[in-house]
Amino acid sequence: MAIFESKTLIAKSASEIYNFLEDLNNHQDLMPENIYNWTSTKDEARFTIQNMAKLALKIESKVENKQIVIVPFEEAPIPLNLTWTLSENGEQTETKLTISAELNMMMKMLASGPLQKLADYQTEALNKKF
Repeated sequence: MAIFESKTLIAKSASEIYNFLEDLNNHQDLMPENIYNWTSTKDEARFTIQNMAKLALKIESKVENKQIVIVPFEEAPIPLNLTWTLSENGEQTETKLTISAELNMMMKMLASGPLQKLADYQTEALNKKF
């Protein structure tokens, strides 16, 4: 299992950030420009990654104001999950995105850079949003 993490501190409450993240319609705002054909509902999202693959994701579990786990609901090019974890710390909330992916050695060489960039991009975009 390969793990890619990115953290950011946001000067908002965990509940404000959680309310944004629990609606997958909002996640389009956190995606880089190489994502297109986005369609979503509150609990599911479908999109295409340019020159790569199509993904269909859904919210698998939620712990209010603490964690949201997002997983594929159709066959994905690689088995993965995305976990948003929120830790309120006074006036700020530490927000962490963890992408866990089952990658063989060849896929690890190809996908590690893009997956880490995606994690970093999403936490940065979330921070800018707030």
